Amino acid sequence: MRAAAGQDPAWGRSLAAGLEALDIEVDPDRQAQLLDYVVLLARWNRAYNLTAVREPAQMIPAHLLDSLAIHPYLRGERVLDLGTGPGLPGLPLAVVNPQRSFTLLDSNGKKTRFVEQAVTDLELENVQVVRERADAYCPVLGFDCITARAFAALGTIVRLARPLLRDGRGRLLAMKGQREEIDAELNDLALDPQALRVIPLKVPQLQRERHLVRIVWS
Repeated sequence: MRAAAGQDPAWGRSLAAGLEALDIEVDPDRQAQLLDYVVLLARWNRAYNLTAVREPAQMIPAHLLDSLAIHPYLRGERVLDLGTGPGLPGLPLAVVNPQRSFTLLDSNGKKTRFVEQAVTDLELENVQVVRERADAYCPVLGFDCITARAFAALGTIVRLARPLLRDGRGRLLAMKGQREEIDAELNDLALDPQALRVIPLKVPQLQRERHLVRIVWS
């Protein structure tokens, strides 16, 4: 696997070990793309404060592996990353899912400019970046799957995501932290219990509680 300029070889070992723990097969070229993303994010972060995680070595578990932990739960061809920020989880997922089309949506100009640069530098042909507020976004085609990470409370995510699904059907994958906070947010939602599942995520090398809220509308 090639090493990007300014890249510590230990980062590659950390990523490879994490992918193995997640049981995700990623070829060396795509692993190199993921590390290139970390290098680019760290460089832009010094000027634009895109993430609170400052060190590239910490970005591997906190951003790459955390994002890829929901890879097994993706469905369909068209995926929307709602409030993508610096491209999370959308960009890492797009790298390892070249057969799927990803739209990364955010209203923040500096963040979408970074994501556009990352898409160009990583030569990702399956990613579209849209600068728009989620409540004003009107895609021509709906999406099969919508992801959200560090975006908003569940009630807000559900309200914004449901109209963006294809014919109102599909799945929402909302990444959250502690279970107690999730339960508090779920109390404000009227959802079919059969459509909802809260899934504990085991993110390699990350020592904090993570959960996935999966909601399926059929």
